[in-house]
Amino acid sequence: MADRIDVAEALKGLPLWRAHEGDRPAIVRSLAFADFNAAFGFMTRVALLADKADHHPEWSNVYNRVEVLLTTHDAGGVTDKDVAMARFIDEAAGAMGAKS
Repeated sequence: MADRIDVAEALKGLPLWRAHEGDRPAIVRSLAFADFNAAFGFMTRVALLADKADHHPEWSNVYNRVEVLLTTHDAGGVTDKDVAMARFIDEAAGAMGAKS
């Protein structure tokens, strides 16, 4: 099991992310793409890494918008796995022209 880290500490290196406002420790990011195809392509790219890493985001998609929430369920909060996934998401989103 991964070690839990403080949300504020995790966010120090992730300027495009924010703390989840709900009742559990998590980090979130909202993204907007040119259209549905770009949003779905982004999700597919992230899904391939998530499957390999066995660490899956919670997310939703409406047309060109994607909302992402990262937390490590078995650790009860944010871990290095979430930070690594957030960095990959930032890279993928930037490469695909996303706007926050």
